[in-house]
Amino acid sequence: MKLVFATNNKNKILEVQQMLPATIEIISLESIGCFEEIPETADTIEGNAILKANYISEKYGYDCFADDTGLEVEALNGEPGVYSARYAGEQRNADDNMNKLLNALSNKPNRNAQFKTVIALNLNGKQHLFTGIARGEITLEKTGNQGFGYDPIFQPEGFSKTFAQLSLEEKGGISHRGKATEQLIYFLKIK
Repeated sequence: MKLVFATNNKNKILEVQQMLPATIEIISLESIGCFEEIPETADTIEGNAILKANYISEKYGYDCFADDTGLEVEALNGEPGVYSARYAGEQRNADDNMNKLLNALSNKPNRNAQFKTVIALNLNGKQHLFTGIARGEITLEKTGNQGFGYDPIFQPEGFSKTFAQLSLEEKGGISHRGKATEQLIYFLKIK
């Protein structure tokens, strides 16, 4: 089975392809000739995943899936949430985003947070949603050089390392995206 993954993020493609069985091949946006930025104008994580999947299905006619992820911090009433990628501005710079978040939490004892990923799958004219959540806390400083985004400041529950200190395999087994992808894989296997 071939599915378009509606993302230009090569790190996400690598992470997800590694989790999928060999019977499912991911096709990139580049491979289908989609070079435009897909709008992410919804006010929820679910909404953005749906917008991206529908964009590819409607404009290009492919079965596809899209995800959207947000980091939700308890002490900040769920921020940055749907705005995680552009928390510190439209330049979408991970260091700027992490610095802004660390500053916002500087006087707050509650550092509980969760990553939430929603995958929208458009397959054979029907849409299916899968949600994965990874709970943890925001560290006091950046640690590690693996991963991307907020990984250097997110320490998952039950671990003494940040996501950025874990291998792709370790992270994939416990991450929000990993959990949502497991649901996607299970669904595709029983279809």
